[in-house]
Amino acid sequence: MYRTIPYIGLFAAVVLLQVFLFDNLSISVYLNPLVYVVFIALLPLDAQPVTVLGSGLLLGITMDCAMGAAGINTIATLPIAFFRPSLAEMICGRENVREGGIPAPDRLGTRKFFLFLLALTIIHHTIFFLLEALSWSLMPHTILRIVISSAISVAFGWIIARIFTAKISARV
Repeated sequence: MYRTIPYIGLFAAVVLLQVFLFDNLSISVYLNPLVYVVFIALLPLDAQPVTVLGSGLLLGITMDCAMGAAGINTIATLPIAFFRPSLAEMICGRENVREGGIPAPDRLGTRKFFLFLLALTIIHHTIFFLLEALSWSLMPHTILRIVISSAISVAFGWIIARIFTAKISARV
């Protein structure tokens, strides 16, 4: 119960940032940052898989309702929630996953946390933009959107992670 309040705040913050700030950026067709992925990345490493999948489902449905999408966010968010424990073990190490706590740059190291966030973001963005395009003829355009949007999303996700983990101890 002691972890619930900060994560409700993080959930609300990433949803509001995505809906009111990042969805309204009209700089380029290639620039579409989807920063809500950071919520899944910042869940505790020792969280039960059902909790992570439930959080991913809730996040995806919330984003679909807020963005007016027909399930594309949910379809893209559930795989990252499903693969998150495996990616955490591969990238962060089994010892860190067993110890639990928040996956923060200060705790895991800058490189490991960056790779973890990057892997989750690339998986999410690949599924999201492939479903959005639904055409093999647009593949170069789609790959460019995946690369640029992933880079921007990871940069903003890194900033959000630093802000969120600055106020909470890493071993909560």
